[in-house]
Amino acid sequence: MTTTTAGHVPQTIEAWHRIVAARDPKGLDALLAEDVVFLSPVVHTPQAGKRVTAGYLTAALHVLNNDRFRYLGEWYGETSAVLEFETVVDDIVINGVDMIAWNEAGLITEFKVMVRPLKAINLLHQLMGAMLQKMKGGA
Repeated sequence: MTTTTAGHVPQTIEAWHRIVAARDPKGLDALLAEDVVFLSPVVHTPQAGKRVTAGYLTAALHVLNNDRFRYLGEWYGETSAVLEFETVVDDIVINGVDMIAWNEAGLITEFKVMVRPLKAINLLHQLMGAMLQKMKGGA
């Protein structure tokens, strides 16, 4: 594993960073594999498929990716990465990691999010649920 200080950022992670920086989920379709699996800190079962994963990631971009969001460190394998993040939402500091795996084509096949502390998980459960409902309603 290497960190960002060691140099080369994998292309898949560079593409993810562009989406996060733009706060725009449009690039997700080209970045996610059809059979991608999303593992949420607040949903008990894995969520499979491009459409559902894009929905969760879009909601997360709205809920978490504010002007306080930043990645603190990154570690890379051949086809995976761990990105530690921090943000503040409703005066609660949220610390977590995005664990991302991709295939030989560079498409994300698994996106797992882990979050701490419990107060942050409870807040995310509430806010993500509300955002997913809003998105489902077309609002």
